[in-house]
Amino acid sequence: MATLSCSASDLGPLLGGAANATAAAAYICGQFSTVSTKLSDTTYAIDTTYLLFSAYLVFAMQLDLLCFVRVLTNAVCCYLIYSAFLTGLVYPVVSHWFWSSDGWASPTRADNLLFDSGVIDFAGSGVVHLVGGVAGLMGALIEGPRIGRFDHSGRSVALRGHSASLVVLGTFLLWFGWYGFNPGSFLQIAKSYGDGANYYGQWSAIGRTAVTTTLAGCTAALTTLFGKRLLVGHWNVTDVCNGLLGGFAAITSGCSVVEPWAAIVCGFVASGVLIGCNKLAEKYKYDDPLEAAQLHGGCGTWGIIFTALFAKQKYVNEVYPGRPNRPHGLLMGGGGKLLAAHIIQILVIVGWVGVTMGLLFWLLHKFNLLRISAEDETAGMDLTRHGGFAYVYHDDENGDISQKNGFMMRKVEPTSRTPPSLPCSPPATPHTATHTKGFIL
Repeated sequence: MATLSCSASDLGPLLGGAANATAAAAYICGQFSTVSTKLSDTTYAIDTTYLLFSAYLVFAMQLDLLCFVRVLTNAVCCYLIYSAFLTGLVYPVVSHWFWSSDGWASPTRADNLLFDSGVIDFAGSGVVHLVGGVAGLMGALIEGPRIGRFDHSGRSVALRGHSASLVVLGTFLLWFGWYGFNPGSFLQIAKSYGDGANYYGQWSAIGRTAVTTTLAGCTAALTTLFGKRLLVGHWNVTDVCNGLLGGFAAITSGCSVVEPWAAIVCGFVASGVLIGCNKLAEKYKYDDPLEAAQLHGGCGTWGIIFTALFAKQKYVNEVYPGRPNRPHGLLMGGGGKLLAAHIIQILVIVGWVGVTMGLLFWLLHKFNLLRISAEDETAGMDLTRHGGFAYVYHDDENGDISQKNGFMMRKVEPTSRTPPSLPCSPPATPHTATHTKGFIL
């Protein structure tokens, strides 16, 4: 925001040259200085509060991700090794390349920009999501599929999950955190764009970023919902959650520099990318329980390309000022330089993360740290590594089920093919009675 300034020597002659004009001018300028200081303090408070709030949202999002990672990790030692290596070496190098003011592909460099534009990866479709997707890809490839994931003929077998309700809860936590992840990447809110339109500033860009984030995620969720319904014939809430996150991962790169209508295009294509990647994973017997490579890697890659196609010149100049002729989206009339820079980004991230994390996971595999034993995997880690069942299923009908602890789902099965009686019909005869498989507490 512009600061208020006042000079007594300039204001004095405007007061008519009276005897006390100098004193009056000094008093007025003193009041203006006080107001200016208050405005500066207010601006600082707004920016600081916004940054802290954004950091809180990102923390909530990262905490949710770490909880998922911790659940799926088979050994604390392995988890500590690869997480320290990824966050201490692999990720900082990539973030320096594309986000530091002196990174070789950063759009904020003072000179020698890559293809005169640098890489516009605002909140990290490449720096965050593609890095995680490639790391997950290397780990899953080296570790191999879970026992029972594919049958003897090579067909995919869907392994029963624990709780769709917890999946939905985790998705909402991530959704909430994404508003700190994308709009929060501006770091400050009270910043005006231009001198003649102070009503329009960075707060407007932040609002637009929140809108594009929401539109991309929701479009991807709805497209995945109906797309999978057409493909498999039933509704699946887990697919909707993954579709939503795929849309978020894709829009993360260009959320600040694209129009809201373009975000809808981004989410629609992201859903197709996610579904297509999952089909390829099944075809080539690739097992990724969280779809990290498909979701974060595939949709993150699409997000990088999407930004190079749809970045609007006006928004690019506002978010990355100082170069009015900076290349922007190919489909928005900006030429192909930004697309070339983003293709370079994809290649170097895949190369760097693939080599470093691939080598690490290979070493962990050689030292038998990457995977638990087949006995533990078959019995389940809840029992063998965590002291008991988190979910208990009883499929047998014999024995005293009153002595069994844990939640059980009640399943009712007819003993014959006789259709159920209508409400006005007489009671069912014994041969149409039903039996139950009890799920008790």
